[in-house]
Amino acid sequence: MTTSITLKKQTYKVDLSKPLDISIPMRGNKNNVNAWYLAPPRIEPHIEGNFTGSVEQGSSTNFNDIYFNPHAHGTHTECLGHITREVHSVNKVLDHYFFTATLITLAPEKVGADFVISKKQLERALDGGSPEALVIRTIPNTKEKLSKQYSNTNPPYITEDGMLFLVEIGIMHLLVDLPSVDKEKDEGALLAHKAFWGINRTLRPTATITEFIFVPHHIKDGDYFLNLQLAPFENDASPSRPVLFALL
Repeated sequence: MTTSITLKKQTYKVDLSKPLDISIPMRGNKNNVNAWYLAPPRIEPHIEGNFTGSVEQGSSTNFNDIYFNPHAHGTHTECLGHITREVHSVNKVLDHYFFTATLITLAPEKVGADFVISKKQLERALDGGSPEALVIRTIPNTKEKLSKQYSNTNPPYITEDGMLFLVEIGIMHLLVDLPSVDKEKDEGALLAHKAFWGINRTLRPTATITEFIFVPHHIKDGDYFLNLQLAPFENDASPSRPVLFALL
């Protein structure tokens, strides 16, 4: 189904019948993607007295409890409240859910013991573009990302000057296939997060960061229409489902 969508006085044609889901599903077992030294998420029948919420175990319904951390256990979108004393809920950040987006693929550069996404790489890949949302796919890009255990692996991250460049060109929604935009162990510096949300500069309370996406190889670099779907949690972060649509 082809439709026309107008954003900021510009009209785009989009085929809504061909969604490109770039989220990672959550599973209640050890094969679920994981970070930050947490145990796997749990999805299990609720038990109360003689009741067990499982049809297989004799109940009339499946009635599961789910235990997870949005930052550690899958695709999630977070807001300024992730790093501030003041409470900011990601559920109140967005008042619309469609954005122009650009997908780029980068090979993080080795700097000392780290691999980083630098300002120079971002400048080259964007080549003067300034979409509302930026989707970054890193390589290597294997299906291991769907179940990788990231704790104590020092994953790639974005440099502070790289993030300041994204702010400068007006990126409001950043999506990455990493567990964090910051270094795993940085003693709480959080340089990339703070740069993106304008800590000690001009705060950007409507900006979001989405981590733990997965962009399959068949989705080509270029411009897209992004539908950023969030579960309505009143929290600094929420499980999310970003979906891309090709522009016609």
